[in-house]
Amino acid sequence: MISIRGLAKRYGEQPALQGIDLDLAAGELCVVLGPSGAGKSTLLRCINRLVEPDAGEIRINGEPPPASPAALRELRARVGMIFQQHNLVPRLSVLKNVLSGRLARLPLWSSLLQIFPREDIAIAMEALNRVGLAERAEDRADHLSGGQQQRVGIARALAQQPQVLLADEPVASLDPQTARVVLEDLRSAAHDLQIAVLCNLHQVELAREFADRVVGIAAGRVVFDGTPSALDESALRLIYPGLEPGLHGLAA
Repeated sequence: MISIRGLAKRYGEQPALQGIDLDLAAGELCVVLGPSGAGKSTLLRCINRLVEPDAGEIRINGEPPPASPAALRELRARVGMIFQQHNLVPRLSVLKNVLSGRLARLPLWSSLLQIFPREDIAIAMEALNRVGLAERAEDRADHLSGGQQQRVGIARALAQQPQVLLADEPVASLDPQTARVVLEDLRSAAHDLQIAVLCNLHQVELAREFADRVVGIAAGRVVFDGTPSALDESALRLIYPGLEPGLHGLAA
């Protein structure tokens, strides 16, 4: 589903990614671990072209990188993005926030007037149902808790009917119980809808609990790629250089 070869990106003199090779299959929840500044967010932003790579190639479903603004819009319609901040419109209803995930597929006049076909409303309601919030569809987004707002963000991304879902630290501001609910939503979306999900996390134990696969990045390079069960102390020292033996507080 996603094939990355030789991906490189620099910010000035500072390398962010250095020759990343990575493949991700449909139906797979892959968690990316690494210290702050390792290149995790840059990897996701290169995939959906929020930043342009300096070198390398990214193919989604075998298609070449976008070569025109129209191709870029089509790419972003097929790649859902979930951020650490929910990025909802507080005064709009939950349903209208989710329907914004359909805007790229609508004519301009329909987008400007916020007139949505019944089919799109049904898709948005199904996405809300998947994250357990269908009954809150008419509530204002700012009347929801932080965890519920993040789940609305997931529903909005699912309403795009994407082939790929990218999540950048989606549970960083959530309590442990709510974080598990959000990650279960992402895992079920990957497995049930056959979406390739790439999720950046800091919490090692959550990666062990929810990931189908874990990729570790340090200094812009892949240093670990394996199953959660293989994420032992020696693997963690590769991902987090300088980690003291037996220091598991990192994983909490």
